[in-house]
Amino acid sequence: MNVIGRKTEINELDRIMESTSSEFVMVYGRRRVGKTYLIREYFANRFSFYATGIAQGTLQEQLMNFKLTLSVTDASIANNNIRNWFEAFGALSRHLEKSKERKKVVFLDELPWMDTPRSNFIKALEHFWNTWASARNDIILIVCGSAASWMVKNIVKNHGGLHNRLTCKIKLNPFTLAECKEFLHSLGIRWENRMIAECYMVLGGIPYYLKMLDKRLSLAQNIDRLFFADSALFEDEFSNLYASLFRNSAEYVRIVEVLAKKKSGYTREEMLTQLKLNDGGGFTRRLEELEQCGFIRKYHSAGDVSAVYQLIDFYSLFYFQFLKKGRSYDTDTWMHLAGTPAYHSWCGLSFEKLCLVHLPQLKQALGISGIRTNSYAYYGKEAQIDLVIERGDNVVNLCEMKYAEDEFVITKAYAEKLQQKQAVLRQYVKRKKTVQMTLISANGVKRNEHFYNLIQQNFTLDILF
Repeated sequence: MNVIGRKTEINELDRIMESTSSEFVMVYGRRRVGKTYLIREYFANRFSFYATGIAQGTLQEQLMNFKLTLSVTDASIANNNIRNWFEAFGALSRHLEKSKERKKVVFLDELPWMDTPRSNFIKALEHFWNTWASARNDIILIVCGSAASWMVKNIVKNHGGLHNRLTCKIKLNPFTLAECKEFLHSLGIRWENRMIAECYMVLGGIPYYLKMLDKRLSLAQNIDRLFFADSALFEDEFSNLYASLFRNSAEYVRIVEVLAKKKSGYTREEMLTQLKLNDGGGFTRRLEELEQCGFIRKYHSAGDVSAVYQLIDFYSLFYFQFLKKGRSYDTDTWMHLAGTPAYHSWCGLSFEKLCLVHLPQLKQALGISGIRTNSYAYYGKEAQIDLVIERGDNVVNLCEMKYAEDEFVITKAYAEKLQQKQAVLRQYVKRKKTVQMTLISANGVKRNEHFYNLIQQNFTLDILF
């Protein structure tokens, strides 16, 4: 099995294979994250039945695809007249009854595409599981889809016959930096950590994107080739990404475009004002779906009742910063952008996000993996703090994340800002707790009087690996 990372998911699949009952498994996650690859690699493409939905296919096209796929391994199906999904799943159950395999693995990929309007697909799937598969002890039904919102709504939160029927949920997240480094090594790409971090800040930990990198080129050359060259490979990726996940995708793009304007994000009410929309349940649903797909996160700033929504998808952040206005088609575009104010702004913002999505690695570096913690942001009139880690041992880490091409220098003016933040946070958490200043920088920090007076813990981006 050629799989990098995914240890937790593989352990869960091992458990499922040893189960003495039938298992109903849902695998979900954003597009290009490697869901299909994981399942195909784990089972070595040995399925009792494997079908994939057709993008924008009609009901008849979906049924024909299902029938043709089934008839490849069961010739008797070829002459059957399958007119609806109930008949399709009936044919599948008859096929599985003939199988001599110890575990009969059924893999239905891109499930949301199969559910065309008024097709009764979900009802037929319910009937197949409830009246036949769940009564046996040898069926592993795996359903998969990139439209995480559809998967959660129709499978996890189903109020009909599939309510509480799932036996396992596997949400596949993007690679961590360590997994990204291992994956790049498998492709023959051996960049230093800083270059891998910048690559992550562009592409995120998305295996499909990373696989498109050319090992013969530098990172800057690869970014030019993928995004800025004439007929660039990712020329239409942004629109394709959102269109593949959401119906009426323009409404979702408008939301993330607004969130891209403010690094700390907006409350729901602030977004409604920005978008000039009326309050409504549809807007709440779209926010939930973007969160489920991993594009945004919802968090609470310290002492603030209203939730804040923040864009955390690296590729989307890169798109709005550099691609939204159109490409220049100049040679070496990315190398020319390096050093510009727009580039430095993007680096700072993306590095903060990089640290936030690697919070477990930061806690490990702090030696507090086993200590109860509460992580949050603090945004007030007196100070803005992107990450606070309040610990069960009465210590609070005030975390500052700084990206600089060379050693970061704590100037007198910045030192005064840090002292202000520290004073405000001490007041908020009560004085019985010790507030420690923690600095995570891309390339280290210059030792000067301000460093020695203020910083208790100092890390480089290497700890995120």
